[in-house]
Amino acid sequence: MKIGIAADHGGYELKENIHSYLVSLGHEVQDFGAFELNNLDDYPDFVVPLARAIADQTVERGIAVCGSGVGASVAANKISGVRAALINDHFSAHQGVEDDDLNMLCLGGRVTGSMAARELITAFLNARFTAEERHMRRLGKVRLLEHENLRT
Repeated sequence: MKIGIAADHGGYELKENIHSYLVSLGHEVQDFGAFELNNLDDYPDFVVPLARAIADQTVERGIAVCGSGVGASVAANKISGVRAALINDHFSAHQGVEDDDLNMLCLGGRVTGSMAARELITAFLNARFTAEERHMRRLGKVRLLEHENLRT
């Protein structure tokens, strides 16, 4: 699977750990930065290009890391077609994909340890969208909201 990753200074260390973990699992990884630790960088500069790559299907899924994971989630969800969530538990990591077609996992580099991140990532990447009628109906409503926002 082709996975995109991105982080600001708050998530840089965890992103580097995640990168090597994903490669060890056999995934192709596209890194959207940051490429060095710089306390003055801003998460949208890295997360938004990753989100756009998800939206245009350059990558299949994404993992974004900032200090708390909140900013990354907020920025990513501004891009039409991206369904990003800050995930802190195993159930949500797979259920978000299965029910909501989550395509970007957001993590907090200052609050999520590397072993916990690996567990969440594994659950996220192994999960598949069920495409059950109720989930399709709900996603249809989300897509309508995205289209409304494009017109306003």
